[in-house]
Amino acid sequence: MGAIIRFIVGLLIAAVSLLTYWCSTEENEFTGEKQHVDITVEQEIALGLQAAPEMAAQYGGITSDRETANMVKEVGQRLVNRTNVDDSPYEFNFHLLADEQTVNAFALPGGQIFITLGLLRRLETEAQLAGVLGHEIGHVVARHSAEQLAKAKLTQGLSGAAAIATYDPDNPASQSGAVVAAMVGKLLNMRYGRQDELESDRLAVRLTGESGYDPRAMIEVMRILEEAGGGARGPEFTQTHPNPGNRIAEIQAAIESEYPQGLPTDLTQ
Repeated sequence: MGAIIRFIVGLLIAAVSLLTYWCSTEENEFTGEKQHVDITVEQEIALGLQAAPEMAAQYGGITSDRETANMVKEVGQRLVNRTNVDDSPYEFNFHLLADEQTVNAFALPGGQIFITLGLLRRLETEAQLAGVLGHEIGHVVARHSAEQLAKAKLTQGLSGAAAIATYDPDNPASQSGAVVAAMVGKLLNMRYGRQDELESDRLAVRLTGESGYDPRAMIEVMRILEEAGGGARGPEFTQTHPNPGNRIAEIQAAIESEYPQGLPTDLTQ
């Protein structure tokens, strides 16, 4: 009887998790896509502002090089001001981190965007910087963090339901079912993460071009990232980011789709 009760409880938890996820649907005004999110834009902004100091501290804090930091801000604001990103509810802030060793850039929910000195110093042109920042802006306006939170809650609920339904107190080996469920949930979220990266690449192509930057610079950024990775990357399926070499083809396709008649000749390199 205990096993039946655990199964029923697990089934109910799974049903509630699925119902909550599928009912939390909104249309993204920027991308036009239907999304499963269960936090508001205001909550996203608050989360980003709250997490920003701690995230910056992990990378040595904000750089003391104000001139370079201001250059990053200017490029970022150009991407915002010259596109319909300026019509979004987010207030973007661009931060240059003091870490000279780590090659990274990331966005927090709500518009807090960071790039490390380690990555910036590998970039060769202003357009490459615009490509990096445009990619991170894409994550924000596409509400990828909000989607990830909703997906994480779903997978956590399903994993918990599986653990309850399969656990047998008289058979400790049954706990392996919970481990497998957790692993499946993790792999599902990794897959969504890679899809988000590719969508942000496509949005960056649009934003850089509309801002007067050459979006082909993003291809060079991918080569820089690939070189920074040293070529020692595992199978793409186990990574949260697509292989930079594989992203190049997607970026080229996005450029051809956005500019079927060819790119303008007066773009900033």
